[in-house]
Amino acid sequence: QVQLVESGGGLVQAGGSLRRSCAASGRTVISYAMAWFRQAPGKEREFVASISGYVGRTDYAASVKGRFTISRDNAKNTGYLQMTSLKPEDTAVYYCAAGDVATMRRQTYDYWGQGTQVTVSS
Repeated sequence: QVQLVESGGGLVQAGGSLRRSCAASGRTVISYAMAWFRQAPGKEREFVASISGYVGRTDYAASVKGRFTISRDNAKNTGYLQMTSLKPEDTAVYYCAAGDVATMRRQTYDYWGQGTQVTVSS
């Protein structure tokens, strides 16, 4: 069983930066894939970024590539999403997720964080 606790959301102006954290318990982060998804009001939850277990291969949605960076700190058992050059359209509730395989499909992931609001003002 894996438990994920998120932190680091909030309000930021367009062009600013935020770092989201996802602290894991119950299993070491290096052994599983982690991902970030987001859901804006009235829209479906969409893939943002993923990092595979062990090798750490990363993948990004086209809308965030070059602006967001997913990473993990194995010693702290924590995953991160560094968000830069934020735009108003990045406003959403962001969720971290964990599973056995890194994919873009939310159905792949067995464990989810509680979700935290990120609001980007223009």
